[in-house]
Amino acid sequence: MEIAVISDLHLGQRDEADSFEHDDARFEQFLRFLERNFERIVLLGDIWETLTPRIPGDHEDALRRAKEAHPRIARRFESAKYWYVHGNHDWVAGKVDGAPDELTIERGGLRVLFTHGHDHDAFVGHPRWLSEAGVWLGGWLKRLGLGHVYRLFERLEALQSQRIGPGSLEDWASHLGLQRRADVVVTGHSHVPKRTDFPGVTFVNSGTCSGGRLEFAALDLGRGRFDIHQSL
Repeated sequence: MEIAVISDLHLGQRDEADSFEHDDARFEQFLRFLERNFERIVLLGDIWETLTPRIPGDHEDALRRAKEAHPRIARRFESAKYWYVHGNHDWVAGKVDGAPDELTIERGGLRVLFTHGHDHDAFVGHPRWLSEAGVWLGGWLKRLGLGHVYRLFERLEALQSQRIGPGSLEDWASHLGLQRRADVVVTGHSHVPKRTDFPGVTFVNSGTCSGGRLEFAALDLGRGRFDIHQSL
């Protein structure tokens, strides 16, 4: 079985806070490429940006507005070809669309665990309202023309995400894989495409498709191949 994994699209409402930065028609060409070449496509969280509405708190309305702003992509994602696992920016999709917070499959003698990865992030979880307030504030920084300030915080967060060793996302994922008896753990969240082989567990991060970037993970479970692609 061949599976493509994309994450962190952050599809928003097409305003200044929308960080998707793709032409929808061009992005659909990318999706058609994935649909032709893979049996399934996993949407591994933060697909929709629901934390940056103009008025905070109404996540269901933000999800609805984001889908209305990108209608063709939204309809495409309803196909059985796609498996959707929610992240922290689109957690409301668990309530609205029934998207789980993780997915485990077994194919070709391999057990693969898909999870967005935000459960590793202490800032996201303790408490959640604080991290969501930070994201909402970031949206307003961009609306007010202070994108350079927002990008500074993004760079600091990226440096944290690239950390390796104890306490890193990949270290957390490797331990999770051992606990769940998974051969492969696939995450998003960090926007850093990566593959790392640990004893007994392979860690894969699908990168991001926001900010104009096109990154995805390709899993060939029959051959035991797990590759990262950063452009077509």
